[in-house]
Amino acid sequence: MPISLRTTDFDYALPPDLIAQVPAPARDHSRLLILDRTTGSLRHRIFRDLAEHLVPGDLLVLNEAKVLPGRLFGQSEHQHAVELLLLQEIATNCWEALIKPSRRVRADERLVLADGKIEAEVLEKRGEGRHLLRIAYDGRPRDLLLQFGRMPLPPYIKRQGTGFTVQGLGKDRASSLDPIPSTLDPELLDRERYQTVYAKHEGAIAAPTAGLHFTPELIETLKSRGIAFAAVTLYVGPGTFRPVRVEQVDRHRMEPERYIIPEETALAIKAAKRENRRVIAVGTTTVRALEHAESSGDVGAGAGMADIFIYPGYRFKVIDALITNFHLPRSTLLMLVSAFASRHIILAAYREAIAQRYRFYSYGDAMLIA
Repeated sequence: MPISLRTTDFDYALPPDLIAQVPAPARDHSRLLILDRTTGSLRHRIFRDLAEHLVPGDLLVLNEAKVLPGRLFGQSEHQHAVELLLLQEIATNCWEALIKPSRRVRADERLVLADGKIEAEVLEKRGEGRHLLRIAYDGRPRDLLLQFGRMPLPPYIKRQGTGFTVQGLGKDRASSLDPIPSTLDPELLDRERYQTVYAKHEGAIAAPTAGLHFTPELIETLKSRGIAFAAVTLYVGPGTFRPVRVEQVDRHRMEPERYIIPEETALAIKAAKRENRRVIAVGTTTVRALEHAESSGDVGAGAGMADIFIYPGYRFKVIDALITNFHLPRSTLLMLVSAFASRHIILAAYREAIAQRYRFYSYGDAMLIA
């Protein structure tokens, strides 16, 4: 049974300048902290050298979810500024969305979005900022979202002005990475870089960020060295990022997230397990899909709703190693990786990453935990 832990057991102090505000100049130029989850030993590498730390036969499982540029700005009919994040299309032109500030929006109220290009009617208030909307516009919905929607970056990415500045790199990194031009358009960069190169299935509200470090060239290099690949799709929803508000960890409940495991992926995982080859999850979203789908030692193909909450005491049934970014204090994601490697080993690794000025969170650096 899971052990009794408090949310404060997963706290740590992070200097604000280590929260990555922009991606690395090249995807695979991020740093890679390699952690032995048994001994706690650490090695400092660069992500493009990942192949040196895998072995032929390893199976990397990726999350192919694609981020919907569903962040929209506008105003209510009472002239209140509003921000929307479209979560999912329930029916044709009918969407579930988060609206801020929720208290200023009423049922039956009309919203004008994207400088008047999009209109929405609030059909229902569902609590916790969620609303049901009917959206009216000319043209296909996703065409307009691609034109007027913005990428839903996490709130800890706070930028000054219209250009980028590279924050939190530290003097030791500035010489090894080319600077990002300050004239670069933030929205254009986010459209490209807050999306994995292998993203296929649209509907996530956030990127599976461990995959942001991969390039097509790196994937080909790994394949040429005998590394196998398989894919799942887990549509990242707001539940992944919802704060843990209870004192006792085991009282937290995860919000379900939809996932799909193809038949070829299920077969690849069964073959890897049968042949004692490692199954390596790329990202915590992949972990949740695979571990939720597991039944009697197998991962079956099909769709499901992952409501699994993984924290210390959980016994992993599918994955043997994990590629992941650095996660927020007290978050369910930090609890998941602490279940995989132990809380004390993970927090010690985080302290070392902070001392070495790694970059944290979505646009930050990565870990390989094996």
